[in-house]
Amino acid sequence: MIDKTALRSFLETRLAGTGYFLVDLSISASNEIKVEIDSADGVDIDYCIALSRAIEESFPREPEDYELEVGSAGLTAPFKVRGQYEKNIGNEVEVLATDGKKYRGTLREVTDNGFTVEIRTRVRREGEKRPVEVTEEKLFAYADARSVKYIFEF
Repeated sequence: MIDKTALRSFLETRLAGTGYFLVDLSISASNEIKVEIDSADGVDIDYCIALSRAIEESFPREPEDYELEVGSAGLTAPFKVRGQYEKNIGNEVEVLATDGKKYRGTLREVTDNGFTVEIRTRVRREGEKRPVEVTEEKLFAYADARSVKYIFEF
């Protein structure tokens, strides 16, 4: 089996300074390697091909054969690393909190401890006949979110 630590180190070194970042690396028991990358500007297929070839050169198939897939993180897949949060600042996201509540709003800020989402809600104020829309910023710790996804709309 391919050494996951060695492959992760190779990928992090290879991606450093390119604008790309590693989102996920998985190696199955049957030696199926899946590498997910991303960048602020999206992922170019030619870069995935070049990275795949670089992996094959540095980790030859001779001693142990493997299947390799290099691609981008899914557009609507939950965020896994901080770089995905940073990439989506200003975009609409859906947060599934650990308490089961769903929040939808604009991702505004990302810190080491969590992220802030601007949420619009309708509130009926005392003495008013109709509810009004208010905007509030909600701070989430990373541990308080089961999943965070980019909302893709046509």
